[in-house]
Amino acid sequence: MTKMTDKNPPLLERATLGGGCFWCLEAVYQQIQGVKSIVSGYAGGARPNPSYESVCTGATGHAEIVDIEFDPEAISFRDLLEIFFVIHDPTTLNYQGNDHGTQYRSVIFTHSDEQIKIAHEVVQELEDSKIYANSVVTQIEPAPTIYPAEDYHQNYFQQHPYQGYCAAVVAPKLAKFRAKFKSLIAPQYV
Repeated sequence: MTKMTDKNPPLLERATLGGGCFWCLEAVYQQIQGVKSIVSGYAGGARPNPSYESVCTGATGHAEIVDIEFDPEAISFRDLLEIFFVIHDPTTLNYQGNDHGTQYRSVIFTHSDEQIKIAHEVVQELEDSKIYANSVVTQIEPAPTIYPAEDYHQNYFQQHPYQGYCAAVVAPKLAKFRAKFKSLIAPQYV
């Protein structure tokens, strides 16, 4: 008779979000309990295997995104979206702060019918609550092919916290997340 000591590993889900520079989103989502991995990348455009330089031109149609693998028993897709809508401005079309272009658009790339439903519900709740002076312009689309960004973009904030953009833009978004979502921070980041 075999004794079972290990429980089955959790069934992981994916969330793919774009809301400005992927360094900002990655820095926040890395600190959330239940997030197992994050890959900064590109999605939503026509050019296969885009480079950072080509995406920055705006000609590829790709958005800078983070592809998040998470344990839905530890953190829900809805929670991930609630964080998403706090750490970027979903009312600005194709820009965040000084970052301008379609590559910085607000977008949720969904991986299931349930995610489509939840994304639309959260956007409607935001609109109904009138939290923002302007309408939410976040796109909700089925997940396309996702292309990982170059290695030097992965874990960028962790490796370069004092780099100018990181100190001026990423750090304040991270601080905003940490102040509002203390209960969702993974123990190693408390």
